[in-house]
Amino acid sequence: MTTAIWWLRRDLRLADNPALAYALNSAASVVPAFILDDRLLNSRYAGERRIAFLFEGLRQLNQDLLARGSRLIVRRGLPEIEIARLRDEVEATVVVAQQDCSPYAMRRDRVIAESVPLTLVEGLAALPLGSVRKENGEPYTVFTPFSRRWKARWRESMPALLPAPGRIDTPPSIHSDALPNAPLLARSDAPYVAGEKVARQKLRAFVAPDGPIFSYKDRRDRPDLDATSRLSPYLRFGMLSPRAAATAATEAIDMAEDERARTSAETWLNELIWRDFYLNTMAVFPYVRRESFRTETRAIAWHNDASEFEAWRTGRTGYPFIDAAMRQLAATGWMHNRARMAVASFLVKDLLIDWRWGERWFMQQLIDGDPAPNNGGWQWTAGTGTDAAPYFRIFNPVSQGRKFDPQGVYVRRWVPELRQAPDEFIHEPWKMPQAIQAVTGCIIGQDYPTPIVDHGWARERTLHAYQSVRTAP
Repeated sequence: MTTAIWWLRRDLRLADNPALAYALNSAASVVPAFILDDRLLNSRYAGERRIAFLFEGLRQLNQDLLARGSRLIVRRGLPEIEIARLRDEVEATVVVAQQDCSPYAMRRDRVIAESVPLTLVEGLAALPLGSVRKENGEPYTVFTPFSRRWKARWRESMPALLPAPGRIDTPPSIHSDALPNAPLLARSDAPYVAGEKVARQKLRAFVAPDGPIFSYKDRRDRPDLDATSRLSPYLRFGMLSPRAAATAATEAIDMAEDERARTSAETWLNELIWRDFYLNTMAVFPYVRRESFRTETRAIAWHNDASEFEAWRTGRTGYPFIDAAMRQLAATGWMHNRARMAVASFLVKDLLIDWRWGERWFMQQLIDGDPAPNNGGWQWTAGTGTDAAPYFRIFNPVSQGRKFDPQGVYVRRWVPELRQAPDEFIHEPWKMPQAIQAVTGCIIGQDYPTPIVDHGWARERTLHAYQSVRTAP
């Protein structure tokens, strides 16, 4: 009997899984295998909540496999050793895995392919990595033309989604290591339940005829509202197929009742295209994982004050909108996307701290921390990336709060010191008269910090730092 190893990495699902489908078509029996790679689990970019979410997702997947006559085989060690060892044990004729784009993943796969028959298939992005390029074959480094090309290719070749198999035959008596416990998921503030079933339920609810996708454009920037899909952790680990998400978005566009609803659905599809864009960027330009894409910005003279970074990290900057976002991240492992842009801008362009400090902190905290989109988002805000925001785009931390949290609901939830502050002072509490501070029980400088930096002054400092490298010979 021929046997294939389905090596799971970031595709923890049974439905629309090209790697699983390839394995099933290649052999009579399939061994689903996951390798606990200590180089990743102990990386300085690893996050406890994300690892806990991964482990719970693997447990859920194992239950789905057991229902189909199979089971998940877990091994701990170096993938180049464990995959070869498992291949010899089961006498597999092929090892199938989903393609990945991080520098580490690509190096790992090149090494493994030298000793085992490794086949890499698509599935990480909605459209195969490398398939959306310019007419001359060069990669895109600007999002808008990439998105136009992506949409044309998607409409031309929108793939049929693969159904989950009814049965998977796996040889018995294969040793499997145990998954570590994931106690963080038992916390009441954990915002996500892992697994393919939950991911598909969330997608269906988001794109339902009365779902949030049809008001997404108008409401997506409001962290005080529950108006986004919150599917990013599931896409991160492939508990949801990116093709399924893009297909659902396309169907929503086509069924929209009016132009406003259609535009909202198109706006959400654009977010999925941004994800594809950043995955492609890292695949082609792996150095962005370590340094700025734009060579001239590598010479920026960062301020890099450790105490200011600590204030940002712990939500004690004195700017309520920024602090609310950072405390949400610390408490839940997730942050609203508008807030992510605001806190990134504050770190890089108010405090003049190297974007890589923030990128690493996000990866250590976020349940949905994904190397390519996280890196792309930070470089976009910092003005150092492929399709970067202009260097002079510096978000005002007060006006961001006023615009996107107008009643201070978000701030009051995450910064309880300011819960009694009047609306007019909720985003500038240092302007509260002493009498009001006393009444609200929040003395600025004592119960809540004064701003650690003046935004107007910081803006001029940053403009000078960026202009210096732009005009340098």
